Amino acid sequence: MKRCRWAENSAIERDYHDTEWGAPLHDDRMLFEFLCLEGAQAGLSWRTVLEKRAHYRKVYGDFDIAYVAAMSDRDLERLLRDPGIIRNRLKVNAMRENARAALRVIDEEGSLDRYLWSFVDGAPVRNRWKQHGDIPASTPVSEHMSKTLKKRGFRFVGPTICYAFMQATGMVNDHLTGCFRHTQVS
Repeated sequence: MKRCRWAENSAIERDYHDTEWGAPLHDDRMLFEFLCLEGAQAGLSWRTVLEKRAHYRKVYGDFDIAYVAAMSDRDLERLLRDPGIIRNRLKVNAMRENARAALRVIDEEGSLDRYLWSFVDGAPVRNRWKQHGDIPASTPVSEHMSKTLKKRGFRFVGPTICYAFMQATGMVNDHLTGCFRHTQVS
């Protein structure tokens, strides 16, 4: 089976690619999880995040948005001593800030799903990249998403992080045209 090149580095990346990456996602909790994990990944490899994902789910209440929003300063300090996550103070604090911002979005817009998918008019952008080098790191849409999210109080949501989020959650189909998943997620 032909896959996107990045998915051939390890079993955990291959499994993630083959079952999740690029499939349209419309669940608020899962969208929140991906937004947080993409921010945690900044400056690191996605493989590192995938290897820690189960522990992230455990310590962040399965990314229940209200649970994360209610975490105390003491909870965050405890997390900074937990080797099962990426122990960067700014990233750990951003998880709670993002949860609080997400709750405001849900209150104002009805759902995180409706709000985030509005950046692509509610439907996946279907790209037709032939080579890995063709795929951009960001786009005007991810730049707009980044600016808008930052204004709403989200952290670790730069244009590149937003584009990676859009790829992961199927807002854009960036599976290469030769990848077996390209047509599956279309």
